[in-house]
Amino acid sequence: MSTDFDRIYLNQSKVNGRFRVADSGLGWKASSSGGSAANKAKAPFLLPATELSTIQWSRGCRGYELKINTKNQGVLQLDGFSEDDFDAIKSDFHRRFNIQLEHKEHSLRGWNWGKTDLARNEMIFSLNGKPTFEIPYSRINNTNLTNKNEVAIEFDIQDEEYQPAGDELVEMRFYIPDAIKEEESENEQIKSESAEGAVKAEGAVKTENEEDVEMSENEREEFEEKSMAETFYEELKEKADIGETAGDVIVSFPDIFFTTPRGRYDIDIYKNSIRLRGKTYEYKLQHRQIQKIISLPKVDDIHHLIVLSIEPPLRQGQTSYPYVVLQFQKDEETEVQLNLDDADYEENFKDTLKKQYDAKTHIVISHVLKGLTGRRVIVPGSYKSKYDNCAVSCSYKANEGYLYPLDNAFLFLTKPTLYIPFSDVSSVNISRAGQSTTSRTFDLEIVLRFNRGSVTFGNISKEEQQLLELFLTSKSLKVRNEEKESEQRLQTALGSDSDDGDINMGSAGEDDESADEEFQASSDDDDDVAEEFDSDANAGSDSEGDNDGDDDVVSDSDRPVKKPKVE
Repeated sequence: MSTDFDRIYLNQSKVNGRFRVADSGLGWKASSSGGSAANKAKAPFLLPATELSTIQWSRGCRGYELKINTKNQGVLQLDGFSEDDFDAIKSDFHRRFNIQLEHKEHSLRGWNWGKTDLARNEMIFSLNGKPTFEIPYSRINNTNLTNKNEVAIEFDIQDEEYQPAGDELVEMRFYIPDAIKEEESENEQIKSESAEGAVKAEGAVKTENEEDVEMSENEREEFEEKSMAETFYEELKEKADIGETAGDVIVSFPDIFFTTPRGRYDIDIYKNSIRLRGKTYEYKLQHRQIQKIISLPKVDDIHHLIVLSIEPPLRQGQTSYPYVVLQFQKDEETEVQLNLDDADYEENFKDTLKKQYDAKTHIVISHVLKGLTGRRVIVPGSYKSKYDNCAVSCSYKANEGYLYPLDNAFLFLTKPTLYIPFSDVSSVNISRAGQSTTSRTFDLEIVLRFNRGSVTFGNISKEEQQLLELFLTSKSLKVRNEEKESEQRLQTALGSDSDDGDINMGSAGEDDESADEEFQASSDDDDDVAEEFDSDANAGSDSEGDNDGDDDVVSDSDRPVKKPKVE
């Protein structure tokens, strides 16, 4: 008969489920209520009894946690238990599997220093003998020795099976200051013992102990240069089994130059991942992270570039690299043979890869990446500049580079690398092209859709304007040329002025006759003359005596003629 516990979370999952303990092993199944349909459709998790190694009971994020160390499947975490479940679980595991349930208390001081223990399935960081936190090796994606005393650990955020609730940690760094001293003292002890043995031998022949002394002196020099951080880094790589072994490498390309991140790296390509090994830093890249593969020639006609779009991007501390740029000599060739069994090649890679390559290096790498990732390789389209190049020289802010108008997108190289699909472009504005007769450059402003701002590329040669404008128009993009619009507005204004024969120049353009005739026409109409201009009306105003100036009213006939304007 089994023992069941409800509302239990597996490996900090978002949904709870039912946990069952039976004689055959352990099982967990997502709850039928709540959660997504994908989580409900997942098969239940089963762990046979033969895989159980040790079991610990401690406080967790949702009550109490049951942590199970397995023999071959890493660490299993189950939380959501109540304090009252401890006795039932302890007796059940002892009765069914003869395993003692260990009660483990964590350190809650909050200190950020302590000791690390690289156990079988996880790394334990403890303080005064109490664990502060544990990191399962299955969650570690990569580790790097960032400097002589610092080790960085990157966590795997690409595992679709692992979907924790809330925020997720992506990187952690350990500072390890101490250098190795024990090896030096041990070597000195071996040297003294061997010297004593040589004195007793009373012979001129070099003894085996003396040879060991010389070897230990060489090793001691290495140990003196080696820090504790390097030792920890190498041991963690071995324990966590980060990356595949050398025998699983499908193909390797040594000493490839990268412009982003800058440096030279050895490329090891596996079935599911790629490892970039540099002198100071290493990256592990999953095939599913590669979203685009772009292969294009550089304008200098000497080099060739391969751009990989990475999502989520590679990280180095606070710096992220959404694009990886490789640079090759244009005519550099390579000859490689894939490390694949004939049966594996015929079954999985016959239609996508060649068993042996003998071609230019950038062609070989792009073809191998295409076959393993399933992504097509994007190459330059129909655009050609005045000098028969597939890009134009320009600047983005303070950075000089090249703009590649591809068939479906804009690509700016190299720093920063920008990729703008035509589907995200609202319009393209060509500005500052005709402000003066001496202007030899223009700006290309790309306005993005949905009010996401604009991107401006400046200092483009004016010789490229017409070809670039024709290409963008052929791609059904809305192109606005501010120079042509200003010329059209000026011609429209000048044309409307020339068509109008009688331009209204104001009072300065009036002649004497037109003014007098217009004035006389209005004054000759007696019916419309106001009463105050009549002689009878003058008498009436005199009798009232309200205004002395009304006695000298001037009639229209006595008004002086307007003098002509002197030019």
